[in-house]
Amino acid sequence: MAKPDIIIPPVVAPLPITKRWHRDLTPASAFRWLALGWQDFRNAPGASIAYGLLIFLLSAIIVVGLFRFDLDYILFPALAGFMVVGPILAVGPYVKSRSIAAGEPVSLARMIFVRPASGAQIMFTGVLLCLLMLVWMRAAVIIYALFFGLVPFPGLDHVASMLFGTPTGWAMLLVGGAVGALFASFSFAISAFSIPMQLDQRTDALTAMGSSLALVWSNLATMLTWAAIMLVLILLSIATGLLGLIVVFPVLGHGTWHAWRAVQPV
Repeated sequence: MAKPDIIIPPVVAPLPITKRWHRDLTPASAFRWLALGWQDFRNAPGASIAYGLLIFLLSAIIVVGLFRFDLDYILFPALAGFMVVGPILAVGPYVKSRSIAAGEPVSLARMIFVRPASGAQIMFTGVLLCLLMLVWMRAAVIIYALFFGLVPFPGLDHVASMLFGTPTGWAMLLVGGAVGALFASFSFAISAFSIPMQLDQRTDALTAMGSSLALVWSNLATMLTWAAIMLVLILLSIATGLLGLIVVFPVLGHGTWHAWRAVQPV
C-alpha cells in the first residue's frame, strides 16, 4: 500500500519585532505633536490652566517641604524624578485631548476624576513609576556619599562651587549624569505610551510598559526628539520657579496623547 505524500508547508520567517512596532514617523512628527498639544490647550483653556495650576501647587508644596524638613540635598534628584512620575500626573490632559477628538464636553472634573479602560492597572503603573523615582533618589544620595563621604550637604548657596570647582565634583557630575541618564531613558521608554494605552485600552500594566518600550525603541529618532522637547520645556519651567508648569505641563500632556494616537498598534 502506497504511503500518502506528506506535504510540509514552507517555513515563513516571522516579521522582525521592529517591523511590528515601527511607524512611518520622522523627528518632525514630534514638533507636530507639540503643535497639536498647544491647539488642544487653547481649546477650552480654562480646564488646562486649572490643571496646570494644580500641578504647580503640588510641585511647590513638595519643594517647600524639602526645605522645611532639611531635605534640600535631594532637591535636584527630586526635580529629575519629576520626569519619571510626570506621565501618570498627565492623565488629565490625556482625557481632555481624547474628549476633544470625540466631540465630548471638556471640564476640569472630567480631567481629575478619570475612569481608565484598564481600571486599577493604571494605578499599578503609577506605583512602579513612583518606586523607580525613589530608587533614583536613593541612588543619587549614594553617589554623593561615594564621592564626598559623610560630608554634609553644603546647601544650595555653595553647591555650585563644590561641584564645578573641584575635581571630585566634576567626577561626581559625570558619574551621576550617566546613572541619571540610564534611569531617565528607562523610565521614559516604559512610560511614554503605557499610561495613554491603559487609559484608552483594557490591558495590564506590564503589557502596556512592554509595548511602550517596543514603540519607543522602534521609533527611536522621533522619540528622542520628543524627549528632548519635553526636557527643554521642563527645564524652562524650573527656571521660572515652576510657574511655567501651569502651561507647559498640560501642553506636553496633550501632545503625548497625540503621540500615542500616532503610534498605537492597529
